[in-house]
This record gives sequence, structure tokens and C-alpha cells, in this order.
Amino acid sequence: MASEAPPFWWINGDWRGYALAPAGWVYGAVAGYRQDRAPRRPVDAPVLCVGNFTVGGAGKTPVAIELARMAIQLGRKPGILSRGYGGNLDRPRIVDPDHDLARHVGDEPLLLARAAPVAVTPNRLAGARLLMEERQCDLLIMDDGFQSARIAIDHALLVVDAHHGFGNGHIIPAGPLRAPLRTQLRHADSLLVMGDGDAADHVVRIAARAALPIHRAKINPTGSPDLMGTPCLAFAGIGVPEKFFTTLRRIGASVAVTRSFPDHHVFTEDDAAELLADAHRDGLRLVTTEKDAIRLRGGKGALQTLYEQSAVLPVEAAFDNPTAATRIVEATIDAFKRRRLNERNKR
Repeated sequence: MASEAPPFWWINGDWRGYALAPAGWVYGAVAGYRQDRAPRRPVDAPVLCVGNFTVGGAGKTPVAIELARMAIQLGRKPGILSRGYGGNLDRPRIVDPDHDLARHVGDEPLLLARAAPVAVTPNRLAGARLLMEERQCDLLIMDDGFQSARIAIDHALLVVDAHHGFGNGHIIPAGPLRAPLRTQLRHADSLLVMGDGDAADHVVRIAARAALPIHRAKINPTGSPDLMGTPCLAFAGIGVPEKFFTTLRRIGASVAVTRSFPDHHVFTEDDAAELLADAHRDGLRLVTTEKDAIRLRGGKGALQTLYEQSAVLPVEAAFDNPTAATRIVEATIDAFKRRRLNERNKR
């Protein structure tokens, strides 16, 4: 389950979900109204939004990276818009992956910046302008922001976890949904089901009836360290840590101990010292995610030691259909051309 979310969000029939449902209806009404009615400013480049229905990790960041790589292969200069969760910037900024730290710009932007220039700011319009003016980007990929961004979206790809789905089906604070499900689907252009499972079958059927393209993908390890048969202490502060632990077991690691932290967790000296001590005492190899390793980078003392001693498991999004990423990028460009034509006709 998503570690930043209350556990009852992922339990059907729990009394707390029903008790908070009225508050969820109010939240959902406001969120739905904003999504339907809030003005969105047009930008002079195709905008591809990679969003999700719920709070919690659905695999958006690896998907955004893969789409940026595909855009480059198609001759585009993509730029990525990120809110920079966990950062502390007070103005839009282009991420420097070699010198910026997670505490300044956030962890996900540092991962994204390996694939394409990243602008960090809650103001997506300002970030878009920065990428187009300073980096001459001609296609923008928005990592999250589906429900709240105030720029025109040409193609909204909604990612859903096939195993966890929508939890208890309630809206914040009663459950993990960010807005009413059908409201979100009205604004979606395609659906991406991540991983294995049937928890998303309901929305897949609705999307199919609405003739939305439905894609499937998995998060696969790439260039993984040699962990076959190695007793490990695995730790992760991501949306769904269990996904990481399951992947380790799948590649043959012997996961003896797991430690889960909230998504975007800022590790303390005490956290690091405890992990190091536990691994040393039991003769275990420390292993973590790229996202967690990035947050450890630049620390001191036990944090630096933990960073140096932890093996890192890199992952990537792999579409089941090899042409899916190409089709998504091309659909975004085509929709942008239609938008520009409509804007000219209205003048």
C-alpha cells in the first residue's frame, strides 16, 4: 500500500472510510469543479501529462522518463515539468543533476533530469516558459499535475496500479482518490495499467466503453547489482515499498529484512545509523531504490556512509506493446496541432 497514505485507505469496508466519506464528497465536489471549470492557459508546445487517479506511487516517474526518451528518438527536444515534491525552491529552476540535491529540488526531478531538462515549480506555466526559452524544448511532459495544473493539456495519460487499484474507492480524506473517478476519466485521453492484477479492471472496462486507448506496462529492473542469493536488508521510502521488495525477490535476492518509510522520506542520522547497525549485526547487504539513494546523496556522517554502502536497484518502465510510447507521443503532437488550429480559428 502507499506508505504516505493511511492504511485504511486500502481496506474495503473499513469504518473510517465510511465515517470520512461526507468530507470526501465535499473534497471531490470541489476537485471535480476545478478540473471541469478552472481555466487552463495554452502554451506554444505539445503538453503530455502523466498523471494518476490516486495519492501514492503508480509508477509515473519511470513512465515519464521512457516517454521523454521516445520523444528524443522521434526528433523532439522534450522538457519535463515537475512540482519538485520535497524541494525548497521559491522560483522556477532548471535542475542541474550533477550539483543539485534532493533537499533543494526534490528527488523525482533528479531522476527525471537524467532523461531531459526538468523545470521545478508548482507554477507549470512558468516552468513551461522556462524550458522553451532557455532549453528550446518543443514538447513538454508534465509529471503529475493532472488534477491541478493550469496549462492546457494536449494528451492526459492516466497511470493506474493493477494490483492496488483505487483502494477503498473513496475520495480524500476518506480514501486515496484525488477526485471522482468518472470526472477524472472525462479528462483522460488514454490509460496505462501498470503491473499485474485485476484491481483496475473496473476502470479499464469504463475506459474501453469510452474508446480510450488502453496501454499496459511493467516496472523492470535494469543493470541491477548482482544480488542473486545475497541476504539483504532492503529499505525504501517510495509510494509502494512492497513493489521494490517484490522486485528484489524476483531477481533472486534473499530479502531477509525490509524497512518501509513514507514516500519522499527525508532520512535522518538516526535512520541511517539504525540501518547500518542492523545490516552489520546480521551480515546483510543494504539495498535501496534510485529515488532513496538520491535523497541520501550529499549527506554527512552516517547518511554518507549509508549512501556509500547501499546497493541501488535501477528500474525502467517497459511497455507491453513496443509501439505504445511512440503512439502516445505522436497522439500528443497531433492533439497540439488541432489545438493550435482551433486557437487560430477563434481569433
